[in-house]
Amino acid sequence: MDEVVSKSVPAVLNGRQARAASARFRRLAALAAALALVLLSAIGCRVDMHVDPRYDPLSPSTFFPDGRSARPQVPGTVIHGQLRTDELRYTGKVNGVVSNEFPFPITRADLERGRERFNVNCSPCHDYTGSGHGMIVQRGFQAPPSYHIERLRNAPVGHFFDVITNGYGAMYSYASRVAPDDRWRIAAYIRALQLSQHATLNDVPADSRGQLTEKAQ
Repeated sequence: MDEVVSKSVPAVLNGRQARAASARFRRLAALAAALALVLLSAIGCRVDMHVDPRYDPLSPSTFFPDGRSARPQVPGTVIHGQLRTDELRYTGKVNGVVSNEFPFPITRADLERGRERFNVNCSPCHDYTGSGHGMIVQRGFQAPPSYHIERLRNAPVGHFFDVITNGYGAMYSYASRVAPDDRWRIAAYIRALQLSQHATLNDVPADSRGQLTEKAQ
């Protein structure tokens, strides 16, 4: 009897071990299948997610006939909120000719704004009086012409707007730095600078001329 019992115990243990081993195998197999599925999914997403099909800026392309990846704007495209139909206000011209008129009435506040924008953007080269001896010029940069020469005193105000917008000679465009209406305010302030250096007594209001004569005495 004892011999039979001693032989049946290892048999029971071997059966349990076999079932446990089988369960572990099934779990490992399921885990391996899951890992394989994840790996396959990652490989399948690589082209669209890891290696994005795109062009670097200004890189060439064999797809388009002109060989450029950057496409030009469609003719007539207008940026939202920038439908600029007022030719004078946004170009300084009327029918393609540079104008000597402002697109809106210039007030004292406009002149103050023009002075502030001039001092920030223009005075480094043109100096605060418009004579063309700013700090950048004193350090070796090409000197701009004085605003007080006859050619620029007789130039229409649209000329200054156009130069600020598109640049001229060594001066680059300030279109990205100065808003259109501020360009007109700067042009108005340039006119005020020109007048300040070439004004006569007749340009002074009659009720203020007495103050000038008193100071002169």
